[in-house]
Amino acid sequence: MTQSTFLQLLREQVGHEFDAHQQYIAIAVWFDRLDLPQLAGHYYRQAVEERNHAMMIVQYMLDRNLPVMIPSGGPVRNDFDDVVAPISLALAQEEQVTKQIEAIFTAARSEADPLGEQFLLWFLKEQVEEVASATTLLAVAQRAGTNLFDLENYVAREQVADPGVSPDAPLAAGGAL
Repeated sequence: MTQSTFLQLLREQVGHEFDAHQQYIAIAVWFDRLDLPQLAGHYYRQAVEERNHAMMIVQYMLDRNLPVMIPSGGPVRNDFDDVVAPISLALAQEEQVTKQIEAIFTAARSEADPLGEQFLLWFLKEQVEEVASATTLLAVAQRAGTNLFDLENYVAREQVADPGVSPDAPLAAGGAL
């Protein structure tokens, strides 16, 4: 099992989740600098969620007695031309994570690893929700144009980021934040 594609992709996903965590922090800080507290809060929550996802994968590997390696991080984008750009980046990031999770699931299935498949089902469901939420937020931001108060009001009203951990979520190593 230690030489499997499934395990290799799962290990890589820990890094992808931490990279997403860092990118969401950078986006949140950018919105915070613009005094857009609702958008900043949304992306701070997204950052915590991505950290939790990485730690869920770590806990799964610990539970299955699989070797765990925490990779170093990738580059982070910190500057944007307008409010649509970071929201668009966040959507692209979620779409990429969806492809990564699908590839891990496919590897688990091709390697006849039903425990791996079962573990990834929650992540697949989560990605459907994340892409849908990010797509809607991007559409609202594009429609709002320069009226950032409408965008802030939308985020406040809709609470596009779920502040809690779903009850069916896998456990996170060290506990979810």
